Amino acid sequence: MPRLLDLPRSYNAASHFIDRHSAEGRGDKIAFIDDKGRYSYAELTARVNRAGNLLRSLGVQPEQRVMLALLDGIDFPALFFGAMKIGAVPVPVNTLLTTQDYDFLLRDSRAVALAVSDALLEKFRPIVTDQPYLRQVLISGRVPATITPLEALLQQQSDQLDPAPTTPDDIGFWLYSSGSTGKPKGTMHLHGDLAHTAVLYGEEVLGIREDDVVFSAAKLFFAYGMGNAMTFPLHVGATALLMAERPTPQAVMQRLKDHQPSIFYGVPTLYGAILADNTLGREQGSAKLRHCVSAGEALPEDIGKRWQERFGVTILDGIGSTEMLHIFLSNRPDDVRFGTTGKAVPGYDLRLVDEHGQDVKDGEIGELLVAGYSSATGYWNNRTKSLATFQGIWTRTGDKYIRDADGYYTYAGRSDDMLKVSGIWVSPFEVESALLAHESVLEAAVVAHEDADRLIKPKAYVVTKQGISGDGVLIESLQVFVKERLAPYKYPRWIEFVDELPKTATGKIQRFKLR
Repeated sequence: MPRLLDLPRSYNAASHFIDRHSAEGRGDKIAFIDDKGRYSYAELTARVNRAGNLLRSLGVQPEQRVMLALLDGIDFPALFFGAMKIGAVPVPVNTLLTTQDYDFLLRDSRAVALAVSDALLEKFRPIVTDQPYLRQVLISGRVPATITPLEALLQQQSDQLDPAPTTPDDIGFWLYSSGSTGKPKGTMHLHGDLAHTAVLYGEEVLGIREDDVVFSAAKLFFAYGMGNAMTFPLHVGATALLMAERPTPQAVMQRLKDHQPSIFYGVPTLYGAILADNTLGREQGSAKLRHCVSAGEALPEDIGKRWQERFGVTILDGIGSTEMLHIFLSNRPDDVRFGTTGKAVPGYDLRLVDEHGQDVKDGEIGELLVAGYSSATGYWNNRTKSLATFQGIWTRTGDKYIRDADGYYTYAGRSDDMLKVSGIWVSPFEVESALLAHESVLEAAVVAHEDADRLIKPKAYVVTKQGISGDGVLIESLQVFVKERLAPYKYPRWIEFVDELPKTATGKIQRFKLR
Protein backbone atom coordinates (compact mmCIF):
# COMPACT_ATOMS: atom_id res chain seq x y z
CA MET A 1 0.00 0.00 0.00
CA PRO A 2 1.16 3.57 -0.59
CA ARG A 3 2.49 5.52 2.38
CA LEU A 4 0.28 8.04 4.21
CA LEU A 5 2.04 10.70 6.29
CA ASP A 6 0.79 11.17 9.84
CA LEU A 7 -0.54 14.72 9.54
CA PRO A 8 -2.68 16.23 12.33
CA ARG A 9 -6.40 16.51 11.66
CA SER A 10 -6.20 20.27 12.17
CA TYR A 11 -3.80 21.17 9.38
CA ASN A 12 -3.23 24.12 7.04
CA ALA A 13 -0.39 23.78 4.52
CA ALA A 14 0.64 27.41 5.09
CA SER A 15 1.39 26.62 8.73
CA HIS A 16 3.82 23.89 7.73
CA PHE A 17 5.53 25.57 4.79
CA ILE A 18 5.51 29.18 6.06
CA ASP A 19 4.65 29.85 9.69
CA ARG A 20 7.01 27.51 11.53
CA HIS A 21 10.32 28.86 10.17
CA SER A 22 10.67 31.87 12.44
CA ALA A 23 9.87 29.74 15.50
CA GLU A 24 12.54 27.29 14.36
CA GLY A 25 15.18 30.02 14.12
CA ARG A 26 15.20 30.64 10.36
CA GLY A 27 13.61 34.09 10.38
CA ASP A 28 16.74 35.83 9.08
CA LYS A 29 17.63 33.13 6.55
CA ILE A 30 17.01 33.91 2.87
CA ALA A 31 13.99 32.00 1.56
CA PHE A 32 13.75 33.39 -1.99
CA ILE A 33 15.92 35.35 -4.40
CA ASP A 34 14.03 36.75 -7.38
CA ASP A 35 14.85 39.26 -10.10
CA LYS A 36 14.06 42.17 -7.78
CA GLY A 37 15.50 41.20 -4.42
CA ARG A 38 16.17 38.79 -1.58
CA TYR A 39 13.55 37.83 1.01
CA SER A 40 14.10 36.27 4.41
CA TYR A 41 11.80 33.69 5.93
CA ALA A 42 10.46 36.35 8.31
CA GLU A 43 9.74 38.70 5.38
CA LEU A 44 8.09 35.86 3.47
CA THR A 45 5.85 35.04 6.43
CA ALA A 46 4.79 38.67 6.76
CA ARG A 47 4.08 38.89 3.03
CA VAL A 48 1.99 35.71 3.06
CA ASN A 49 -0.05 37.07 5.96
CA ARG A 50 -0.56 40.40 4.23
CA ALA A 51 -1.65 38.58 1.07
CA GLY A 52 -4.17 36.50 3.02
CA ASN A 53 -5.54 39.56 4.77
CA LEU A 54 -5.79 41.40 1.45
CA LEU A 55 -7.76 38.61 -0.18
CA ARG A 56 -10.06 38.40 2.84
CA SER A 57 -10.61 42.19 2.79
CA LEU A 58 -11.67 41.88 -0.85
CA GLY A 59 -14.38 39.42 0.11
CA VAL A 60 -12.68 36.16 -0.86
CA GLN A 61 -14.31 33.33 1.10
CA PRO A 62 -13.05 29.85 2.04
CA GLU A 63 -13.15 27.37 -0.88
CA GLN A 64 -13.47 30.14 -3.49
CA ARG A 65 -10.87 30.12 -6.24
CA VAL A 66 -8.13 32.73 -6.70
CA MET A 67 -6.41 32.56 -10.09
CA LEU A 68 -2.67 33.29 -10.18
CA ALA A 69 -1.25 34.31 -13.56
CA LEU A 70 2.11 35.29 -12.13
CA LEU A 71 5.66 35.14 -13.43
CA ASP A 72 8.13 33.55 -11.03
CA GLY A 73 8.82 35.99 -8.21
CA ILE A 74 8.04 36.59 -4.54
CA ASP A 75 4.37 37.40 -5.18
CA PHE A 76 3.70 33.83 -6.32
CA PRO A 77 4.43 32.09 -2.99
CA ALA A 78 2.94 35.03 -1.08
CA LEU A 79 -0.44 34.82 -2.82
CA PHE A 80 -0.43 31.04 -3.14
CA PHE A 81 0.03 30.44 0.57
CA GLY A 82 -1.90 33.59 1.52
CA ALA A 83 -4.94 32.15 -0.25
CA MET A 84 -4.49 28.71 1.31
CA LYS A 85 -4.05 30.22 4.76
CA ILE A 86 -7.55 31.75 4.66
CA GLY A 87 -9.02 28.52 3.28
CA ALA A 88 -9.35 29.82 -0.28
CA VAL A 89 -8.10 27.81 -3.26
CA PRO A 90 -5.25 29.25 -5.37
CA VAL A 91 -5.26 28.23 -9.03
CA PRO A 92 -1.86 28.90 -10.66
CA VAL A 93 -2.08 28.94 -14.45
CA ASN A 94 0.38 28.75 -17.32
CA THR A 95 1.79 32.19 -18.15
CA LEU A 96 2.26 31.32 -21.84
CA LEU A 97 -1.40 30.97 -22.81
CA THR A 98 -3.64 33.05 -25.08
CA THR A 99 -6.46 35.42 -24.18
CA GLN A 100 -8.95 32.76 -25.29
CA ASP A 101 -7.30 30.21 -22.99
CA TYR A 102 -7.49 32.56 -20.00
CA ASP A 103 -11.12 33.30 -20.72
CA PHE A 104 -11.86 29.57 -20.55
CA LEU A 105 -9.87 29.11 -17.32
CA LEU A 106 -11.56 32.03 -15.55
CA ARG A 107 -15.01 30.76 -16.46
CA ASP A 108 -14.24 27.09 -15.78
CA SER A 109 -12.63 27.72 -12.37
CA ARG A 110 -15.20 30.38 -11.38
CA ALA A 111 -12.35 32.34 -9.82
CA VAL A 112 -13.58 35.36 -7.85
CA ALA A 113 -10.15 37.03 -7.80
CA LEU A 114 -7.24 37.21 -10.23
CA ALA A 115 -3.63 38.13 -9.51
CA VAL A 116 -1.72 38.88 -12.70
CA SER A 117 1.80 40.06 -13.52
CA ASP A 118 2.01 43.37 -15.35
CA ALA A 119 3.70 41.70 -18.35
CA LEU A 120 0.60 39.52 -18.84
CA LEU A 121 -2.03 42.18 -18.28
CA GLU A 122 -2.70 42.85 -21.97
CA LYS A 123 -3.82 39.25 -22.47
CA PHE A 124 -6.45 39.66 -19.76
CA ARG A 125 -7.60 43.20 -20.52
CA PRO A 126 -10.13 42.17 -23.24
CA ILE A 127 -11.85 39.58 -21.03
CA VAL A 128 -11.85 40.64 -17.36
CA THR A 129 -14.90 42.93 -17.57
CA ASP A 130 -17.10 40.21 -19.04
CA GLN A 131 -16.52 37.44 -16.48
CA PRO A 132 -19.54 36.05 -14.62
CA TYR A 133 -17.63 35.21 -11.41
CA LEU A 134 -14.53 37.45 -11.30
CA ARG A 135 -14.82 40.31 -8.81
CA GLN A 136 -11.27 41.51 -8.11
CA VAL A 137 -8.07 41.93 -10.15
CA LEU A 138 -4.69 42.45 -8.48
CA ILE A 139 -1.70 43.55 -10.58
CA SER A 140 1.83 42.63 -9.61
CA GLY A 141 4.36 45.15 -10.94
CA ARG A 142 3.77 48.41 -12.75
CA VAL A 143 0.19 49.59 -13.17
CA PRO A 144 -1.65 52.54 -14.75
CA ALA A 145 -1.80 55.65 -12.57
CA THR A 146 -5.46 55.06 -11.77
CA ILE A 147 -4.85 51.60 -10.25
CA THR A 148 -3.24 50.76 -6.91
CA PRO A 149 -0.46 48.20 -7.40
CA LEU A 150 -0.39 44.93 -5.47
CA GLU A 151 2.67 46.03 -3.51
CA ALA A 152 0.89 49.07 -2.09
CA LEU A 153 -2.23 47.05 -1.29
CA LEU A 154 -0.15 44.50 0.60
CA GLN A 155 1.53 47.19 2.69
CA GLN A 156 -1.87 48.41 3.85
CA GLN A 157 -2.60 45.03 5.46
CA SER A 158 -1.61 43.53 8.80
CA ASP A 159 1.31 41.09 8.84
CA GLN A 160 -0.50 38.90 11.39
CA LEU A 161 -2.94 36.18 10.31
CA ASP A 162 -4.26 33.02 11.93
CA PRO A 163 -4.73 30.04 9.60
CA ALA A 164 -8.22 28.93 8.65
CA PRO A 165 -9.41 25.73 10.38
CA THR A 166 -8.70 23.36 7.49
CA THR A 167 -7.73 19.67 7.44
CA PRO A 168 -5.24 17.69 5.31
CA ASP A 169 -8.24 16.54 3.28
CA ASP A 170 -9.55 20.01 2.38
CA ILE A 171 -9.10 21.08 -1.23
CA GLY A 172 -5.99 23.25 -1.06
CA PHE A 173 -5.23 24.27 -4.65
CA TRP A 174 -5.87 23.42 -8.27
CA LEU A 175 -3.48 22.89 -11.13
CA TYR A 176 -4.73 22.79 -14.70
CA SER A 177 -3.43 19.99 -16.90
CA SER A 178 -1.47 21.15 -19.92
CA GLY A 179 -4.35 20.43 -22.27
CA SER A 180 -2.05 19.01 -24.95
CA THR A 181 -4.82 16.69 -26.15
CA GLY A 182 -7.89 18.79 -25.39
CA LYS A 183 -9.23 21.43 -23.01
CA PRO A 184 -7.25 21.83 -19.78
CA LYS A 185 -8.70 19.99 -16.79
CA GLY A 186 -8.81 21.50 -13.30
CA THR A 187 -6.89 18.99 -11.16
CA MET A 188 -7.93 19.33 -7.50
CA HIS A 189 -5.28 18.79 -4.82
CA LEU A 190 -5.52 18.66 -1.04
CA HIS A 191 -3.69 20.61 1.68
CA GLY A 192 -1.87 17.39 2.61
CA ASP A 193 -0.60 16.60 -0.89
CA LEU A 194 2.26 19.12 -0.78
CA ALA A 195 3.81 17.54 2.32
CA HIS A 196 3.66 14.06 0.79
CA THR A 197 5.74 15.04 -2.24
CA ALA A 198 8.14 17.15 -0.16
CA VAL A 199 8.87 14.22 2.17
CA LEU A 200 8.68 11.22 -0.17
CA TYR A 201 10.63 12.65 -3.11
CA GLY A 202 12.19 15.96 -2.05
CA GLU A 203 13.60 14.80 1.26
CA GLU A 204 13.94 11.03 1.02
CA VAL A 205 14.99 10.56 -2.64
CA LEU A 206 16.57 13.87 -3.69
CA GLY A 207 17.96 14.56 -0.24
CA ILE A 208 17.28 18.31 -0.26
CA ARG A 209 18.83 20.03 2.78
CA GLU A 210 18.51 23.30 4.64
CA ASP A 211 21.87 24.50 3.28
CA ASP A 212 20.85 23.97 -0.37
CA VAL A 213 20.27 26.73 -2.90
CA VAL A 214 17.94 25.46 -5.62
CA PHE A 215 17.10 26.70 -9.11
CA SER A 216 14.34 25.33 -11.30
CA ALA A 217 14.04 26.18 -14.99
CA ALA A 218 10.51 24.73 -14.81
CA LYS A 219 8.20 27.48 -13.59
CA LEU A 220 6.19 27.56 -10.37
CA PHE A 221 2.83 27.14 -12.09
CA PHE A 222 3.85 23.62 -13.16
CA ALA A 223 3.43 20.82 -10.64
CA TYR A 224 7.10 19.95 -11.24
CA GLY A 225 8.35 23.51 -10.74
CA MET A 226 6.12 24.12 -7.73
CA GLY A 227 7.79 21.30 -5.83
CA ASN A 228 11.27 22.11 -7.12
CA ALA A 229 11.43 25.80 -6.26
CA MET A 230 8.72 26.32 -3.65
CA THR A 231 7.46 23.47 -1.50
CA PHE A 232 10.65 21.37 -1.34
CA PRO A 233 12.92 24.24 -0.22
CA LEU A 234 10.25 25.60 2.13
CA HIS A 235 9.85 22.15 3.67
CA VAL A 236 13.52 22.01 4.78
CA GLY A 237 14.27 25.73 5.09
CA ALA A 238 16.48 26.00 2.00
CA THR A 239 16.85 28.95 -0.42
CA ALA A 240 15.21 29.08 -3.86
CA LEU A 241 16.23 31.16 -6.85
CA LEU A 242 13.33 32.43 -9.02
CA MET A 243 13.66 33.73 -12.59
CA ALA A 244 10.78 35.44 -14.37
CA GLU A 245 12.16 35.25 -17.91
CA ARG A 246 12.04 32.32 -20.29
CA PRO A 247 14.67 29.65 -19.44
CA THR A 248 16.97 29.94 -22.45
CA PRO A 249 20.36 28.20 -22.24
CA GLN A 250 22.06 31.59 -21.81
CA ALA A 251 19.71 32.78 -19.04
CA VAL A 252 19.95 29.48 -17.17
CA MET A 253 23.73 29.26 -17.33
CA GLN A 254 24.04 32.89 -16.18
CA ARG A 255 21.92 32.15 -13.07
CA LEU A 256 23.97 29.03 -12.35
CA LYS A 257 27.15 31.07 -12.57
CA ASP A 258 25.92 34.08 -10.58
CA HIS A 259 24.16 32.28 -7.72
CA GLN A 260 26.00 28.93 -7.54
CA PRO A 261 22.98 26.73 -6.70
CA SER A 262 23.54 23.20 -5.42
CA ILE A 263 20.42 21.66 -7.05
CA PHE A 264 19.20 22.39 -10.58
CA TYR A 265 15.96 21.16 -12.13
CA GLY A 266 15.44 21.12 -15.89
CA VAL A 267 13.72 19.23 -18.71
CA PRO A 268 15.37 17.07 -21.40
CA THR A 269 14.91 19.71 -24.10
CA LEU A 270 16.78 22.30 -22.02
CA TYR A 271 19.63 19.96 -21.08
CA GLY A 272 20.07 19.11 -24.76
CA ALA A 273 19.93 22.76 -25.80
CA ILE A 274 22.60 23.76 -23.26
CA LEU A 275 24.91 21.00 -24.48
CA ALA A 276 24.34 22.06 -28.11
CA ASP A 277 24.67 25.84 -27.62
CA ASN A 278 28.00 26.85 -29.15
CA THR A 279 27.80 30.38 -27.71
CA LEU A 280 28.29 29.02 -24.20
CA GLY A 281 31.75 27.66 -24.96
CA ARG A 282 32.84 25.49 -22.05
CA GLU A 283 30.89 27.49 -19.46
CA GLN A 284 30.63 25.31 -16.34
CA GLY A 285 27.85 27.10 -14.44
CA SER A 286 27.76 26.35 -10.71
CA ALA A 287 30.79 24.83 -8.98
CA LYS A 288 28.51 23.89 -6.04
CA LEU A 289 26.10 21.81 -8.11
CA ARG A 290 25.54 18.39 -6.50
CA HIS A 291 22.26 17.25 -8.11
CA CYS A 292 20.51 17.82 -11.42
CA VAL A 293 16.95 16.58 -11.96
CA SER A 294 14.97 16.01 -15.14
CA ALA A 295 11.26 15.38 -15.68
CA GLY A 296 8.53 16.33 -18.13
CA GLU A 297 9.67 13.75 -20.67
CA ALA A 298 12.05 10.82 -20.47
CA LEU A 299 15.72 11.81 -20.61
CA PRO A 300 17.58 10.29 -23.59
CA GLU A 301 20.56 8.22 -22.48
CA ASP A 302 22.96 10.16 -24.72
CA ILE A 303 22.05 13.52 -23.14
CA GLY A 304 22.46 12.11 -19.64
CA LYS A 305 25.91 10.75 -20.40
CA ARG A 306 27.12 13.88 -22.20
CA TRP A 307 25.89 16.12 -19.36
CA GLN A 308 27.77 14.07 -16.80
CA GLU A 309 30.93 14.13 -18.92
CA ARG A 310 30.82 17.90 -19.29
CA PHE A 311 29.59 19.03 -15.86
CA GLY A 312 30.57 16.14 -13.62
CA VAL A 313 27.03 15.93 -12.18
CA THR A 314 24.51 13.16 -12.82
CA ILE A 315 21.00 14.01 -13.99
CA LEU A 316 18.37 12.15 -11.97
CA ASP A 317 15.63 11.35 -14.46
CA GLY A 318 12.13 10.90 -13.09
CA ILE A 319 8.48 11.07 -14.05
CA GLY A 320 5.62 12.84 -12.31
CA SER A 321 2.33 14.35 -13.40
CA THR A 322 -0.12 17.11 -12.60
CA GLU A 323 -2.43 14.43 -11.22
CA MET A 324 0.24 13.04 -8.84
CA LEU A 325 1.75 16.49 -8.13
CA HIS A 326 5.41 15.50 -8.45
CA ILE A 327 7.85 12.68 -9.22
CA PHE A 328 6.81 9.15 -8.21
CA LEU A 329 9.26 7.09 -10.33
CA SER A 330 12.90 8.10 -10.41
CA ASN A 331 16.58 7.39 -10.51
CA ARG A 332 18.27 8.40 -7.29
CA PRO A 333 21.69 9.77 -6.35
CA ASP A 334 23.16 6.38 -5.39
CA ASP A 335 21.36 4.42 -8.12
CA VAL A 336 21.38 5.88 -11.64
CA ARG A 337 20.84 3.78 -14.73
CA PHE A 338 20.94 5.97 -17.86
CA GLY A 339 18.18 5.32 -20.33
CA THR A 340 15.73 4.30 -17.60
CA THR A 341 13.42 6.28 -15.30
CA GLY A 342 14.68 4.26 -12.34
CA LYS A 343 12.44 2.67 -9.73
CA ALA A 344 9.33 3.63 -7.75
CA VAL A 345 9.79 6.43 -5.23
CA PRO A 346 9.31 4.78 -1.80
CA GLY A 347 5.77 5.50 -0.68
CA TYR A 348 4.29 4.95 -4.16
CA ASP A 349 3.14 1.68 -5.74
CA LEU A 350 3.36 1.02 -9.49
CA ARG A 351 1.73 -1.42 -11.92
CA LEU A 352 2.11 -2.06 -15.64
CA VAL A 353 -1.10 -3.32 -17.26
CA ASP A 354 -2.28 -4.36 -20.71
CA GLU A 355 -5.38 -3.11 -22.52
CA HIS A 356 -7.52 -5.49 -20.42
CA GLY A 357 -6.15 -4.18 -17.12
CA GLN A 358 -4.06 -7.28 -16.46
CA ASP A 359 -0.50 -7.01 -15.15
CA VAL A 360 2.14 -7.59 -17.82
CA LYS A 361 5.34 -9.60 -17.39
CA ASP A 362 8.79 -8.06 -17.06
CA GLY A 363 10.10 -7.13 -20.50
CA GLU A 364 6.63 -6.39 -21.90
CA ILE A 365 5.14 -2.96 -22.60
CA GLY A 366 2.29 -1.90 -20.33
CA GLU A 367 0.47 1.25 -19.26
CA LEU A 368 1.83 2.69 -16.01
CA LEU A 369 -0.55 2.97 -13.06
CA VAL A 370 0.52 4.66 -9.81
CA ALA A 371 -0.91 4.72 -6.30
CA GLY A 372 0.10 7.36 -3.77
CA TYR A 373 -1.41 9.86 -1.36
CA SER A 374 -0.35 12.92 -3.38
CA SER A 375 -2.91 11.97 -6.04
CA ALA A 376 -5.52 14.56 -6.95
CA THR A 377 -9.10 13.88 -5.88
CA GLY A 378 -10.35 14.29 -9.44
CA TYR A 379 -10.95 16.80 -12.23
CA TRP A 380 -13.25 19.75 -11.57
CA ASN A 381 -16.66 19.28 -13.20
CA ASN A 382 -15.41 16.43 -15.39
CA ARG A 383 -16.81 13.18 -14.05
CA THR A 384 -16.19 11.10 -17.17
CA LYS A 385 -12.47 11.86 -17.35
CA SER A 386 -12.14 11.61 -13.57
CA LEU A 387 -13.53 8.07 -13.61
CA ALA A 388 -11.24 7.14 -16.51
CA THR A 389 -8.11 8.42 -14.72
CA PHE A 390 -8.69 7.91 -10.99
CA GLN A 391 -9.67 4.30 -10.38
CA GLY A 392 -9.70 3.35 -6.71
CA ILE A 393 -6.22 3.90 -5.29
CA TRP A 394 -4.75 3.78 -8.82
CA THR A 395 -4.16 6.72 -11.16
CA ARG A 396 -3.73 5.97 -14.87
CA THR A 397 -0.78 7.93 -16.24
CA GLY A 398 -1.25 7.30 -19.96
CA ASP A 399 2.46 6.45 -20.17
CA LYS A 400 3.80 3.17 -21.55
CA TYR A 401 6.74 1.52 -19.79
CA ILE A 402 8.79 -1.67 -19.73
CA ARG A 403 10.09 -3.02 -16.40
CA ASP A 404 13.19 -5.18 -16.48
CA ALA A 405 14.04 -8.09 -14.20
CA ASP A 406 15.95 -5.76 -11.87
CA GLY A 407 12.91 -3.52 -11.38
CA TYR A 408 14.04 -0.57 -13.53
CA TYR A 409 11.43 1.13 -15.70
CA THR A 410 12.18 2.23 -19.28
CA TYR A 411 9.89 4.72 -21.00
CA ALA A 412 8.14 3.50 -24.15
CA GLY A 413 6.01 6.53 -25.02
CA ARG A 414 2.51 7.82 -24.45
CA SER A 415 -0.37 5.42 -24.93
CA ASP A 416 -1.67 7.42 -27.88
CA ASP A 417 1.81 7.83 -29.43
CA MET A 418 2.76 4.15 -29.77
CA LEU A 419 3.31 2.71 -33.26
CA LYS A 420 2.51 -0.82 -34.37
CA VAL A 421 4.95 -1.70 -37.16
CA SER A 422 4.73 -5.12 -38.81
CA GLY A 423 2.50 -6.18 -35.93
CA ILE A 424 5.07 -5.19 -33.30
CA TRP A 425 4.79 -2.24 -30.92
CA VAL A 426 7.45 0.44 -31.47
CA SER A 427 8.20 3.21 -28.98
CA PRO A 428 8.67 6.63 -30.61
CA PHE A 429 10.97 7.58 -27.74
CA GLU A 430 13.33 4.70 -28.53
CA VAL A 431 13.71 5.83 -32.15
CA GLU A 432 14.05 9.47 -31.08
CA SER A 433 16.79 8.56 -28.60
CA ALA A 434 18.72 6.80 -31.36
CA LEU A 435 18.43 9.86 -33.62
CA LEU A 436 19.51 12.20 -30.82
CA ALA A 437 22.75 10.27 -30.44
CA HIS A 438 23.76 11.45 -33.94
CA GLU A 439 26.14 14.40 -33.88
CA SER A 440 24.00 16.44 -36.31
CA VAL A 441 20.66 16.16 -34.46
CA LEU A 442 19.42 18.68 -31.89
CA GLU A 443 15.81 17.45 -31.50
CA ALA A 444 13.70 14.67 -32.98
CA ALA A 445 10.11 13.51 -32.87
CA VAL A 446 8.77 10.26 -34.34
CA VAL A 447 5.14 9.62 -35.33
CA ALA A 448 3.13 7.03 -37.23
CA HIS A 449 2.82 7.51 -41.00
CA GLU A 450 1.15 5.38 -43.66
CA ASP A 451 3.13 4.11 -46.65
CA ALA A 452 1.73 3.53 -50.14
CA ASP A 453 0.13 0.28 -48.96
CA ARG A 454 -1.49 2.09 -45.99
CA LEU A 455 0.78 0.29 -43.56
CA ILE A 456 2.11 2.13 -40.51
CA LYS A 457 5.81 3.00 -40.44
CA PRO A 458 7.86 5.49 -38.36
CA LYS A 459 8.35 9.01 -39.68
CA ALA A 460 10.84 11.39 -38.03
CA TYR A 461 10.80 15.16 -37.76
CA VAL A 462 14.32 16.41 -37.07
CA VAL A 463 15.79 19.73 -35.94
CA THR A 464 19.47 19.86 -36.86
CA LYS A 465 22.18 21.55 -34.84
CA GLN A 466 23.24 25.07 -35.74
CA GLY A 467 25.11 25.31 -39.03
CA ILE A 468 24.01 21.89 -40.31
CA SER A 469 21.63 21.69 -43.25
CA GLY A 470 19.23 18.82 -43.72
CA ASP A 471 19.56 17.11 -47.10
CA GLY A 472 19.31 13.70 -48.72
CA VAL A 473 22.80 12.73 -47.64
CA LEU A 474 21.97 13.43 -44.00
CA ILE A 475 18.67 11.53 -44.28
CA GLU A 476 20.48 8.44 -45.50
CA SER A 477 23.15 8.84 -42.82
CA LEU A 478 20.51 9.08 -40.07
CA GLN A 479 18.63 6.04 -41.34
CA VAL A 480 21.80 3.93 -41.38
CA PHE A 481 22.72 5.29 -37.94
CA VAL A 482 19.38 4.15 -36.46
CA LYS A 483 19.51 0.74 -38.18
CA GLU A 484 22.88 0.10 -36.56
CA ARG A 485 21.41 0.71 -33.10
CA LEU A 486 17.86 -0.67 -33.27
CA ALA A 487 15.96 -3.53 -34.83
CA PRO A 488 15.68 -2.83 -38.59
CA TYR A 489 11.89 -2.43 -38.62
CA LYS A 490 12.18 0.54 -36.21
CA TYR A 491 14.16 2.90 -38.46
CA PRO A 492 12.31 6.00 -39.78
CA ARG A 493 11.23 5.45 -43.40
CA TRP A 494 10.81 9.21 -43.87
CA ILE A 495 12.76 12.07 -42.31
CA GLU A 496 11.58 15.67 -42.56
CA PHE A 497 13.72 18.57 -41.37
CA VAL A 498 11.95 21.37 -39.46
CA ASP A 499 13.04 24.56 -37.71
CA GLU A 500 11.32 23.61 -34.46
CA LEU A 501 9.03 21.00 -32.94
CA PRO A 502 5.61 21.84 -31.47
CA LYS A 503 5.72 21.60 -27.67
CA THR A 504 3.59 22.24 -24.63
CA ALA A 505 4.74 24.90 -22.18
CA THR A 506 6.37 22.13 -20.12
CA GLY A 507 8.59 21.18 -23.06
CA LYS A 508 6.72 18.02 -24.02
CA ILE A 509 6.63 17.32 -27.75
CA GLN A 510 3.10 17.51 -29.15
CA ARG A 511 3.29 14.54 -31.50
CA PHE A 512 -0.43 14.72 -32.22
CA LYS A 513 0.21 18.00 -34.08
CA LEU A 514 2.87 16.31 -36.20
CA ARG A 515 0.52 13.42 -36.91
